[in-house]
Amino acid sequence: MSRATTRIAARKRRHASIRIDVAGNATRPRLAVFRSLNHIYAQVIDDERGTTLASASSLEGDLTGTKVVQASVVGSLIGERAKKAGVVKVVFDRAGFKYHGRLKALAEAARAAGLEF
Repeated sequence: MSRATTRIAARKRRHASIRIDVAGNATRPRLAVFRSLNHIYAQVIDDERGTTLASASSLEGDLTGTKVVQASVVGSLIGERAKKAGVVKVVFDRAGFKYHGRLKALAEAARAAGLEF
């Protein structure tokens, strides 16, 4: 088994463990974040209805700069779009990733845009 497979499997185990406690509902949806090698994606999800209320990613528009800068732009975008959809409070789902670097930048930008979590 390669190291990459083991690392991915470990993250998936952590994510499954986190999802036991973290669930979004109509009053407090889930802010799910996925970080790939080159991009970052964020969605505000109502798990009871199974719908995505808002989404943003680093693939949109002309996002330039470092990955951390792109993550902070995505965080501000998701905050603005969530507020437009009527969402103020969310539950943060880091999907098994460590809370530092790009995830931290995205979370801080979303908080600055008005989301509470």
